[in-house]
Amino acid sequence: MAAAHWLNSLGYLSLSLLCLLATTLQVTSVRAGETTELSSAASLGEPSPTKLPKCDRTFVSRGGFSNGTYHASELLNPSNHSRQCLYTFLAAPGQRVLVDFRTFDLRGKPPDGAAVGELPACMHEYMDIYSEMVSLEAGELVNSAFGGRFCGPIPPRRRVSLHRAVALAFFTDLTYTPPTLFAGTYRFINASEYEVGTPIPNTLCSFVIEASKRKTGLLLSPTYPGVYPKDVVCNYQFKGQPGQRIRLEFRDFDLFFGGPHCPFDWVRVYDGPDNSSAIIGTYCGQQRNLVLYSSDERLLVTFYTLPRSANTQNRGFKGIFEFSESFVKLDFISKHDAEHIRGSECDQKILSKKESTGFVYHPNYPFPYIPKVVCRYFIYGMQDSQNLERVRLQFQNFSISKIIPKGESPKADSACPDGYLKVYLRGQEATDSYDKHDAELCGEQEGGLTPYPPPLLSDGPRLVMVFSSGDYQGRGFKAKYTFETEYRVPGTAAPDGECAFTYRSEAKKRGEFNSPRYPSNYPSRTNCTYTLVATPNEQVTVVFDHFKVRADSWNATAGLYGGATCMEDWVEAWWTGREGSRVPLGRWCGPATPGPLQSPRGALGLLIALHTDYESVASGFKARYVFEPAKSIFGDCGGNVSGSSWGAVTSPRYPLPYEPPSRGAASRVCNWFITARPGRRLLINFDHFAVEGHLTERGCPAAVLRLWYESPGPPLELCGEKAPADRWQYLSTSNSIRLSFIIADKSVGAGGWRAVWTEVTVGGTGESCPAACGGACLPDRAACSGLQHCAGQSTAKPDYCGVASGQAAPRAALVVLSLVLAAPH
Repeated sequence: MAAAHWLNSLGYLSLSLLCLLATTLQVTSVRAGETTELSSAASLGEPSPTKLPKCDRTFVSRGGFSNGTYHASELLNPSNHSRQCLYTFLAAPGQRVLVDFRTFDLRGKPPDGAAVGELPACMHEYMDIYSEMVSLEAGELVNSAFGGRFCGPIPPRRRVSLHRAVALAFFTDLTYTPPTLFAGTYRFINASEYEVGTPIPNTLCSFVIEASKRKTGLLLSPTYPGVYPKDVVCNYQFKGQPGQRIRLEFRDFDLFFGGPHCPFDWVRVYDGPDNSSAIIGTYCGQQRNLVLYSSDERLLVTFYTLPRSANTQNRGFKGIFEFSESFVKLDFISKHDAEHIRGSECDQKILSKKESTGFVYHPNYPFPYIPKVVCRYFIYGMQDSQNLERVRLQFQNFSISKIIPKGESPKADSACPDGYLKVYLRGQEATDSYDKHDAELCGEQEGGLTPYPPPLLSDGPRLVMVFSSGDYQGRGFKAKYTFETEYRVPGTAAPDGECAFTYRSEAKKRGEFNSPRYPSNYPSRTNCTYTLVATPNEQVTVVFDHFKVRADSWNATAGLYGGATCMEDWVEAWWTGREGSRVPLGRWCGPATPGPLQSPRGALGLLIALHTDYESVASGFKARYVFEPAKSIFGDCGGNVSGSSWGAVTSPRYPLPYEPPSRGAASRVCNWFITARPGRRLLINFDHFAVEGHLTERGCPAAVLRLWYESPGPPLELCGEKAPADRWQYLSTSNSIRLSFIIADKSVGAGGWRAVWTEVTVGGTGESCPAACGGACLPDRAACSGLQHCAGQSTAKPDYCGVASGQAAPRAALVVLSLVLAAPH
């Protein structure tokens, strides 16, 4: 219905224009410089939709730059006939007309969010606007672009004619129209300011702008500051002279915003002569402080608006351009390993080539820098799933003037009164936080051994510098940048940039360390070492709080994992001696967290290593360390056992649950050293075992029992809970074993464990080995001890145990009792 109503309105407007044209031709006696207002008050009887209304108004310029006002005609319409009034503004040749709305209160409510291409449903009173008419011929209004239909209290935006005419078509079928319903001003302006260059033939708004004709000037959208037209393409071709660059500054920029990629209306700037050149940027919406530079003497600006009837009221753009030889030459960027950022005067970016290095310079290097120049340097290290770098900056030359410019007072918040070099180490440019610099540098080296400026190191992969040359010249700067692999590991890093970190007791008694880039995934193809160095009277404890290291082929079973099962990525640990020796503690991978580690008394400390291969990765580990005064070789409990045939050792307080260490202590440690007679071996069987953790699912992060029974080789690591039917039985390869039970401060306790050890011989058969177990021969009277020497064996005593010759059993029983008493309660 609205569309049909609009078509009827166009019929009325065509009749009005026919009358307007005839009336205009009759006006011949007006002096130049005046505006003529004509009224079609012909005696046509009462107005009707099919006859020329009496309320039309025409405002015609005769060559001068005049202005005036307009307002609604007072209409009486008691019969609610359709009334239409046409307000036409006609500029003289070489002019355009600008129409403003001061008041506007048409009765009606336009719908919010009308669909693109639909007319607002202003049914009883509205105004249609036409500002793109080429002429006043009868059919022109029908064929010209529709500028929108308006009603309600919100006035339309300012209009500037695309050619010479603007028409306002007012429609009402209400009984009374007051003269205050709408009012505004008009002004005839010079059209030459829209001809920003030499017009390109057969185009509406495309121009060639040549430096040989004008070095500076205005750049305007076709109807700025009025609403810009739809369905236009304007090209502005800038042609400078060799050695020149072009500066384009948009003082006002207001285009319809259809999204961040500007799918509807846009301005696109090409760094070259045509649209095959590199794009500097595509812009829409509202832009502030938009200043662009060409890389050489050529530039193309394209203004595109979408063909549509949607009611958009953006004003377009106004800019100024300048051709000049004095803009910064880009040699100081292009001759070095950097890239000019298109659209900027002298900004540059430097991207890492994997631990690469190079130099940055002031503009105009090696000559003194140019005054009143601002250049930005974006130095970016690698940051992806496999790489993370930081940037180290070392100055080799530096001299920036500290002279206070004439007529200015010293800046209270700055040590640099004129030029400066501001450095950003924490990625502040990502949020445009250029007021939060990490260093502001000026002046020069004034003697002494301390370099100025001091070396700078980024906190992350990005380092940014902003150089402002100020009013006075100076020698400038030269600085060396180095991209270093950033591991994000606390500790003292190796000076050569390798993944090696040291933690000394003299520097810090407790702290943390982690795999590279934790909690993000560690990189592949990496080897890292963590060296913890204690003083001679200290021990160091390490507890892992997170552990996940890739192990595709990991198939560990209870207590049996290490080099044979960790083949892709792994963590290893050693005790280190002061003479350079190392004792292996184990290799871990998968989800099985290593148990707490503690260096023995007299050792130098611990060495921990991470190895990753070329394949996929995982989140790695996080651990903490504590240096504490050295304990005895037995730790907090334990003992030295020898000269017995069998016995038992237990966790502290067994059969009661073991307890965590005392408050403030990093761990509780119990070490047992058991020695058999020469030529014998030791068989150890765990008849009960319950220690928090799970060997294959989560490891032993809170408590662990390590058993050294094979030599050479790392200890067996045990935690979890042994089922009654499980066989946890181990035969030593020599005549000694060592058990070390370590409880971390995060332990919550568990049932504990008991291990029965037995002195055995290996190799006997038949009558020489009456009691065999796992390839070993038990002592004759072992069955009388009441202990389970062999896994699955009954503890019931045979009948012969009452024979008087058995003296070994009571002696062995005393050994068991002494070991149990040695454990603190």
